[in-house]
Amino acid sequence: DEDLDNYKIPETAKALQSFVEDMSNWYVRRCRDRFWAKGMEQDKMNAYMTLYTALVTISKAAAPMIPFMTESIYQNLVCNLDSKAPESIHLCDFPKVKEEWIDKELETQMKQLLDIVVLGRACRNTANIKNRQPIGKMYVKAEGELSDFYKEIIADELNVKEVVFTNDTKEFTTYQFKPQLRTLGRRFGSRLNELKEVLAGLDGNATMDALNASGEVTVTVGGVDEVLATEDLLVETAQMDGYVSEEDHGITVVLDTNLTPELIEEGFVREVISKIQTMRKDAGFEVMDHIRVSMQDNEKIAGIVQKNEEQIKSEVLANETKYDGAVGFTKEWNINGEKVTFGVEKL
Repeated sequence: DEDLDNYKIPETAKALQSFVEDMSNWYVRRCRDRFWAKGMEQDKMNAYMTLYTALVTISKAAAPMIPFMTESIYQNLVCNLDSKAPESIHLCDFPKVKEEWIDKELETQMKQLLDIVVLGRACRNTANIKNRQPIGKMYVKAEGELSDFYKEIIADELNVKEVVFTNDTKEFTTYQFKPQLRTLGRRFGSRLNELKEVLAGLDGNATMDALNASGEVTVTVGGVDEVLATEDLLVETAQMDGYVSEEDHGITVVLDTNLTPELIEEGFVREVISKIQTMRKDAGFEVMDHIRVSMQDNEKIAGIVQKNEEQIKSEVLANETKYDGAVGFTKEWNINGEKVTFGVEKL
């Protein structure tokens, strides 16, 4: 409203775009299980009505800028259901803010959750671990601990078994220091290599604590005490073996990248499910079609599928599984280095 009153059209459009991106890429995606729940339980109705209200309201707010698309959405969502509604979105009142619907605490905590998820994804990318591969533990250092409700969302979003909030992540990360040549090159001259060796031998976390506390640290070079300020040092974060960390917005996230055989097997199961779901789509099957799954060419994958058969069949709507050759719509896959051919048939 403020931007429109002051003819700040690009700013208005950006605010609308930001909301639509949050609604599409976060709310809708996170609510898939609620939308697809069986029957018409209350939680399912709540999810649909929240989305419906948001779509209609955002369409009315965006109508002056994208008149035809918002008109199409309005005709579909409102006029098809309510014969007494105005015949065009452009005959509706412009939406008014409902202060009583705003939950600042919820927004703040969800913002923190999203920051944690972004850092967690960055850790996965650094470790080169796909999101379908489960991870055992994730440690988070942040201002205030989120409730179990938010922890479950983080764990599900990042495919982590356990999210642990901690006040100290020192056991997973350390720091390495190098001299800033711009400030120390002329000062130390021929003693620069000796300074590098001294810095390389420092306790990374203790030195970082000293720098954060006083902005300087004292080291001994050639028997002489030298005071170094923060601007005299190049600081690099070093990862401990088996852990990957990222830090931003005052939040530190550490992923335990040590994978147990059980976690690796679960990763294979998720990959198998994903590949079969892709084949269902490529074969042109309907969402609710039941299928038969068959496979060949890889005993390891066959063993994993047999061991987790009920879970896989439930996820892909398969009534039966065959291991003596791929038939129907077939495709060869490379799953974590293992080549296998799957087949799917509609029953």
